[in-house]
Amino acid sequence: MKIAVFASGSGSNFAAIMEAIQNGALTGAEVELLVCDKPEAYVVQRAAQYEVPVFLFNAKDYPDKPSFEREILQRLENAGVELIVLAGYMRLIGDTLLKAYGGRMINLHPSLLPSFPGKDAIGQAFRYGVKVTGITVHFVDEGMDTGPIIVQRPVPVYGKDDETALAERIHREEHRLLPQVVQLLVSGNVRLNGRQVQIEAEDFEYSGGVEKP
Repeated sequence: MKIAVFASGSGSNFAAIMEAIQNGALTGAEVELLVCDKPEAYVVQRAAQYEVPVFLFNAKDYPDKPSFEREILQRLENAGVELIVLAGYMRLIGDTLLKAYGGRMINLHPSLLPSFPGKDAIGQAFRYGVKVTGITVHFVDEGMDTGPIIVQRPVPVYGKDDETALAERIHREEHRLLPQVVQLLVSGNVRLNGRQVQIEAEDFEYSGGVEKP
């Protein structure tokens, strides 16, 4: 399956997918394109290291969202992309891409949705004082982090944690979980029915391991 990854930042989850493909933990998939809206983002350098083509754009160079999404869509179609993975892409997806890739686009979010959607989810959860937060991988719809949930993994918040320590624990779990979910999709083991998502893989571990301090 040909995949495109959308990212706006450091690209650690992009790297996790690439490493999973290279070491055989993720099979039947190839990353054909990185889409990035931040020229200074480190993920662009990561893509060069993995020899993945990049479509880099600045939204301010376009009159509106449909304009740059049409160009993105053309790049995706040219590359034969079948699945889009949003991994730290800091823009809401518009109708142009949703109509073309609805049900074939997933997002990774660092909280247990529907709690703490949007930006700075880790900081939101930490400041609220929750004792358990986590990670959600969900299908993308027109809302902000509102699409049908595929998998969630809990991450505990310990008394000695500061926000940095919590973020590091969440990111480590993200790097484990995202390639696993991509594998489920590539293998055809995910069924979407309205808001209900069914995983047809007996050996998939929903809860994961709870990391100790």
